[in-house]
Amino acid sequence: MTPPDAKADLHRYLRGAREALLWKLDGLSEYDIRRPVTPTGTNLLGLVKHLAGVEFGYFGPTFGRPHDESMPWLDSDIDPNADMWATADESREQLVALYRRAWAHADATIEALPLDAIGTVPWWPAGSNRLTLHGVLVHVTAESHRHAGHADIVRETIDGTAGLLRDIDNLPYADASRWAEHRARVQRAAEQASDG
Repeated sequence: MTPPDAKADLHRYLRGAREALLWKLDGLSEYDIRRPVTPTGTNLLGLVKHLAGVEFGYFGPTFGRPHDESMPWLDSDIDPNADMWATADESREQLVALYRRAWAHADATIEALPLDAIGTVPWWPAGSNRLTLHGVLVHVTAESHRHAGHADIVRETIDGTAGLLRDIDNLPYADASRWAEHRARVQRAAEQASDG
């Protein structure tokens, strides 16, 4: 039996991931939110763009709740990675606003349907594409937290800013010297292990 507050719990964790991701953009230049930081091109604004499409898709057509947003980067004839980076003419404001509209659309679906409501994910293979709202909430929350973790590493690589949330970093050390000592300790352990 599902606990009576399961939907609220899942929704709260999804909201936390959303806020964590957007916080990673705060105070950075247009270049820094767009620049690829990994060999696969991971960048902060691309993660926002991607998750906007994720939320619109999973909480929209999956449950017969269409939206009016145009997201041409999701068309099948476009580069399959087009949703993971922002073009020069896609502004931060535009993509953050799109993501917030995706939240509102998703939140309306979450509030309107019971956890056992059945949806069909259009882009999953037939026969394995039916999912409950509970399953979708778990899936999208997990994906959002995964990408918030990516964003945390990308942001730390850019300017050293790290942590869980704007007001609660959830990190054990507050100053750079403690982090330098910690990093040196980890480095020594790695070298010793590779020598042994």
